[in-house]
Amino acid sequence: MSGTLYIVSAPSGAGKTSLVKQLIEQVSDLKISVSHTTRQKRNGEEEGIAYHFVDEAIFVDMINRAEFLEHAQVFNHYYGTSEVWVKEQLKSGQDVILEIDWQGAEQVRRLMPQACSIFVLPPSIAVLEERLRKRATDSDEVIAQRLAEAKAEMSHYSEADYLIINDDFDTALAQLQSILLSNRSRIGPQAESHGKIISELLS
Repeated sequence: MSGTLYIVSAPSGAGKTSLVKQLIEQVSDLKISVSHTTRQKRNGEEEGIAYHFVDEAIFVDMINRAEFLEHAQVFNHYYGTSEVWVKEQLKSGQDVILEIDWQGAEQVRRLMPQACSIFVLPPSIAVLEERLRKRATDSDEVIAQRLAEAKAEMSHYSEADYLIINDDFDTALAQLQSILLSNRSRIGPQAESHGKIISELLS
């Protein structure tokens, strides 16, 4: 049985990273794809866990070798998802979740239309700004840039299959979890997973 690819997109500061991290801890048989990036590590980030940190020359070489399922340049840094790793996981029956921006999501949906995509929005611009400032990792100039970009990014919410407003974290997490559990209960996956039981019931 092939696994399902889930895509979670949101503007910076909407809370998608925290939601996905908690989701991974609560839902079994779900792996997060670790992206490659050319940006510098932030305090507390670990190589291979937060991102695969590479320099721009290596990243461009990977683009030229068509190693990415999707890639994009965001705030002067490159981000990309390994196509080989994702497809190997799905082939083995493992569900995979991608935490990527709307540009990457668009590329992945074009190549893998069977993927399930979810967009996360903040409850307001004021809340989004507050969350960005609480990180204490970006200058006022960068925060202003992120807020300006956020409005353009959020206009792409309707391209996803599901929408979650991250006002209350626990509620948003429950909604995200319900999407995965509901998707796993569709006829196709269930019939494939429990073919023996169904055959015995119908014999």
